[in-house]
Amino acid sequence: MYYFYLSKLLQYVCRKKDYKRITTRSLIEMKANGEKISMLTAYDFTMAKIVDTAGVDVILVGDSASNVMAGHETTLPITLDQMIYHASSVVRAINRALVVVDLPFGSYQSDPKEALRSSIRIMKESGGHAVKLEGGSEIKDSIKKILNAGIPVMGHLGLTPQSIYKFGTYNVRAKEEAEAEKLLEDAMMLERIGCFALVLEKIPAALAKKVADSISIPVIGIGAGGGVDGQVLVIHDMLGMNNEFSPRFLRRYMDLYDGMTKAIGQYVTDVKSSDFPNEKEQY
Repeated sequence: MYYFYLSKLLQYVCRKKDYKRITTRSLIEMKANGEKISMLTAYDFTMAKIVDTAGVDVILVGDSASNVMAGHETTLPITLDQMIYHASSVVRAINRALVVVDLPFGSYQSDPKEALRSSIRIMKESGGHAVKLEGGSEIKDSIKKILNAGIPVMGHLGLTPQSIYKFGTYNVRAKEEAEAEKLLEDAMMLERIGCFALVLEKIPAALAKKVADSISIPVIGIGAGGGVDGQVLVIHDMLGMNNEFSPRFLRRYMDLYDGMTKAIGQYVTDVKSSDFPNEKEQY
């Protein structure tokens, strides 16, 4: 058993390439070499700088900013202008990571020309490196329009939060055979028309692995098991800043909610007791 794990480690070390800057081509190479892809969200300069310095491959400026930054119940209210603001802040912080920006609800679904205009604004005004869209065959024309303009596109299938009112639930998607078959067909279509990667959200692990094995572009999972090419989480969730969200797929790496609450509470106590600032903390 020891030699098995040692051989696996050696294989990983030998094939791991030191990327000074991650590009869409880098991600495809990583999949081909069997190297897993790390992806996290960020929405501001300070957090993005930390995430980039820590070595994350892809930073997603997600429309989840609508939830974790603005306090909305869904991702639907965030606007294109707001996404550009968040993306601009992130881009200024990074040296290595690829920055992917979500196209917000209403900016691409109904009109391919509108989808292209929205994507051009994101690329020009934020400096982002790619855009992400939710959906398959129903938005094929919008994706092709964006790709034809030379803008990289990441797809997103499975649970698509912008369609939450259509689904009526955040439960696992594609458990039934018909929906699973359509998801696989959509994934192959997204690869065929030129998407450089694909996010699969909250689908059965076996199906996600089947998709990842069926296409040559990287498949990034969130709640899609370990058989895909990489993982993405919302940074507020994985750092434990949000203590009200506990899905099965989430691993918390810190408990910042508790730690920050205690630290701020101690600050309040120190100010009110005149302990802060002390003689060493003043001029």
